[in-house]
Amino acid sequence: MSTPLGVRQVINANATVTFLGGSLMPPPVIQAMADAATRFVDLPELQVRAGERLAELTHNESAYVTSGAAAAITLAIASCITTESQAFPTDAEVVMFASQRNGYDYSARFLGVHIVEIGPSVEELQAALVRRPACMLWMAGAHYAAGALPIEEVVRVAQDAPATPVIVDAAAQIPPVSSLWRFTRDIGADAVIVSGGKGLRGPQASGLVLGKAWLIDRIRAHSSPNHEIGRGMKVGKEELLGLLAAVEWTLEQDEDAMLASYERMVDDWIAGLQAVPGLVVERGYPSEAGQPHSRAVLRLPGTRDEVIKKLWDGNPRIAVGTFGLSDDAIALNPQTLQPGEDKVVLEALITLLSSGDGEQAG
Repeated sequence: MSTPLGVRQVINANATVTFLGGSLMPPPVIQAMADAATRFVDLPELQVRAGERLAELTHNESAYVTSGAAAAITLAIASCITTESQAFPTDAEVVMFASQRNGYDYSARFLGVHIVEIGPSVEELQAALVRRPACMLWMAGAHYAAGALPIEEVVRVAQDAPATPVIVDAAAQIPPVSSLWRFTRDIGADAVIVSGGKGLRGPQASGLVLGKAWLIDRIRAHSSPNHEIGRGMKVGKEELLGLLAAVEWTLEQDEDAMLASYERMVDDWIAGLQAVPGLVVERGYPSEAGQPHSRAVLRLPGTRDEVIKKLWDGNPRIAVGTFGLSDDAIALNPQTLQPGEDKVVLEALITLLSSGDGEQAG
């Protein structure tokens, strides 16, 4: 199927990745955005009211909707550096574990801060905090765990003198839905950042900061419609009410049943592909972002590029994952599939691999 612009629809067996559009919004989210588009409102007031409701739903002191998780990192760190219209100092520091440095560093470096890298020891963390950095930025997810202290230890050390705010980037850490409050209410981090357009299935151009009221108040001062650092990170009334509806919808779902449905799809993939000659199929757990569900990992007889290309060029167009895998493997993720699409993916792979076409690059 194609859109009116001729762009082909994709069956997404990859993940909630931005280049495929994140996730698909359920009907209540679409309706909330459509309703918001039909009326004018006092946008700052709506942001405050939405934040109050989101904080209540997620057991946090306060909440703020941003134009994505990357924007949330920038705004949260800016709010740790200065309160509002003051010039940003050129010597501000953000502490990160060296193993957690990644492409989203730009969200911090955008502010001109210096990122101080440390190793996974309490002593190194304490030495970095003595320098009184703006904050500690900690990346959630199993793929970031190696080479870093656990968040519980980080918060414990950071709360000692000199006390330092801890910001958790958990953009893709839903499921579990408890990520909305575990890092903040239960562990004590000052804020957690979540993508609105991934596991929450809200608007793709939305994000959420949850945590301490002092931090959210500063974020609000830095953000549009004020002419501050966040002016270009504008959030519309449609995203505000869409994300609120997404959180409400997510909290109503049976997460255990949803995760069980994912495991059934993975079971079916493994059973259906085991008979393909030369193919090794195994269960990969957790997901590529460390979420508590499996994906099917296929180790191919040749290199994977030809298989990926043929799936992408096929009818229907299918996207698969490669994150964290060797160059002979692909992964099938059940999280982003619509009912029945798992069977379409299985049939396409059996047809492709059984014919030998997928080995042309080997």
